Amino acid sequence: MAKKQTATIQIFIDGEWITAGEFDPVGSSHESGGYFEYDGDYGINYIPIETPSLRVGLKYPVNFGLYQEHRWFAFLLDILPSGAGRRVWAKRLGITQDYSSDLQMLLNGAGNAPGNIRVLEAAIPPLKSHPGFKREEVVAKNADFIEYAEAQGAVVAGATDVAGDAPKFLLSRAKNGSWHPDGALFDEYIQDCWLIKFPRGKKEGDYTVLRNEAPYYEVARRFGIRTGRPLEFENDSLFIPRFDRVAGEPLLRLGLESLASASGISAYGVLTYHEDLCKTISEFATDSKGEIREYLRREILNLSLRNTDNHSRNTAFIKYPNGKVELSPLYDFAPMFLDPEGIARASIWGPSIEPRKGRPDWIAVGENLGNLHNDGHDLLEFLHSFAEPVEELPTLMDQVGVEREVIAGVEIRCREIAADLRLVGGRL
Repeated sequence: MAKKQTATIQIFIDGEWITAGEFDPVGSSHESGGYFEYDGDYGINYIPIETPSLRVGLKYPVNFGLYQEHRWFAFLLDILPSGAGRRVWAKRLGITQDYSSDLQMLLNGAGNAPGNIRVLEAAIPPLKSHPGFKREEVVAKNADFIEYAEAQGAVVAGATDVAGDAPKFLLSRAKNGSWHPDGALFDEYIQDCWLIKFPRGKKEGDYTVLRNEAPYYEVARRFGIRTGRPLEFENDSLFIPRFDRVAGEPLLRLGLESLASASGISAYGVLTYHEDLCKTISEFATDSKGEIREYLRREILNLSLRNTDNHSRNTAFIKYPNGKVELSPLYDFAPMFLDPEGIARASIWGPSIEPRKGRPDWIAVGENLGNLHNDGHDLLEFLHSFAEPVEELPTLMDQVGVEREVIAGVEIRCREIAADLRLVGGRL
């Protein structure tokens, strides 16, 4: 068995990284157990003002106790390299990609993850000087840029852990306009922060999916879903403004935690039920009624536009310093039904709620979730109100520039979902 090594977990607070505590793993795989204990000084300083953003994970309030789990703590999987990022780290460290390498991945590759937590041992200090790269060099995937980005740990996983996933790069744009891997610049030099995506593979479907992600995002915006700034597509590269970073002095790193983590799911590829994820939202969201409606609005759109890549790690809470917790702006929303790898839904409704694949019984949805807040009738009215907007989605898609091939692939499903939502009216 591998020698035990602890991981120091830090949280970004008021412009600096503060040691929150230590994770002591039982084994080198995330499938083994472990312990976490908040640092004594951290507890003294932050228990009196404890807010969700000060926790390593929503399930673990700041206290002086010792937490123990039979698998690694779920929040660690949010920052553990996977997919393309894992392959880069495995090659760099000369280790295998399987789960036996999880501890080395954590101690080396979790130093600059999205959100506001990191592993101190993996942190790579900013460079004192580097000219950076022009945007066109990033788009061209310049070899020097790729090498620089990988050395700084800026490559992150694709969303799905499929072997063909493409790397995504976390980048910062300096105030002088040059582009750098996230973490390579001192905070005071950063203008804004981005995530850059390239096609997952070299098949036409891969390019179609990436080209249409930006207009898909605009459909979501007009559908009333919480979104960030518009995405920018250029020469098979998608520039995505980050919402977990707010430029300023100091740069603000907002807490970001997947629904998988908040639900205590410490595994990859697990089938989850939406009704269970909604219970997690009800438990942790500041305005749980409103956030469940936000989640339902996204699920209606995911089903209607056939975004099958909607698993519990593709939806996250954003945790603000003032204590507010809400679903983050939408991300990874695209016409994944066209993906050549065939991405299956990993978050579905339970059998009694979704009797037909991709066609939930919306009355059952409303009645089930209505029990959380005793607002079943209001929830049914909310669901029924989307019948017409869903039917009009193909027209909206055309208006914002979604390609005709993609629209043709969802027209029938939009009509079906709209008809299903109209049936809710019979229960009102």
